[in-house]
Amino acid sequence: MLWFRGNTMQLARTSFVTFWRNLCASKTTLPVLTLFTKFILQEVDITLPENSAWYDRYRLDIPVFHLNGQFLMMHRVNTSKLEKQLLKLEQQEASK
Repeated sequence: MLWFRGNTMQLARTSFVTFWRNLCASKTTLPVLTLFTKFILQEVDITLPENSAWYDRYRLDIPVFHLNGQFLMMHRVNTSKLEKQLLKLEQQEASK
């Protein structure tokens, strides 16, 4: 994991934005991420015109995770937080 400070962070963001714009504008095939799961996964491609609000909000923060429509985490997967939230949902369902 890398940590950036001051101008280094700005340089990293600028470099990433330039990289992302070039990748999106080119005919390059985007990388494929495969997730094997036992729950429903909804993919939102923020580069599509109909998702411009999400692009404006999260373009520098992907990946971003929402669970049942609520913000959960961004930038990296926090497995303990995800497990805790899924357990909480499971317990809520069991108590119904």
